[in-house]
Amino acid sequence: MNRTQKTELATSLKDKFSRAQVAIFADFKGLSATRADDLRKALRGHETEVKVIKNNVVRLITKEGALGEEAKELMDSIVGPTLVAFAYGDPAATAKVIHKFAQDNEALKLKDSLMGRKRIDVSGVEALAKLPSKEVLMATLLGTMNAPITNFVGVLAAVPRSLVTVLAAIEKKKANPEA
Repeated sequence: MNRTQKTELATSLKDKFSRAQVAIFADFKGLSATRADDLRKALRGHETEVKVIKNNVVRLITKEGALGEEAKELMDSIVGPTLVAFAYGDPAATAKVIHKFAQDNEALKLKDSLMGRKRIDVSGVEALAKLPSKEVLMATLLGTMNAPITNFVGVLAAVPRSLVTVLAAIEKKKANPEA
């Protein structure tokens, strides 16, 4: 690979890192090509792109500080063949797929990763994988926001309901004075 190709690759990777919600790094040594293709297919539906990166090219990007200091530290610590999943959509969905795939395939080992400009360790990626989906989180948030209003309406409705109950009891007593 000549210098211009490396520069083009570096520019492309810089764009991918800046657009991605999360970039999950993994060691894939020993992973068969068919299993790697299975991982790519599983991630396609989650707006995720999988690339095998050249560590030296990414070190060139991080050296200039474009991705932040934590990315530079991360790339300085990464050795060996590295697979990166760039999640442009829901980061939790991508983390779930990769985490499950890593559990099913011993050849794929998660590494420290980047979420935006922040470094997250392997346990952070696993915690991200255990988060509920975006839709579930949104529904929970909406339910939480709706609860005070719903309770307030219930309290407001209780006053007239109690009044109606008392009036009905008075009417019943007047209609049947012996009871």
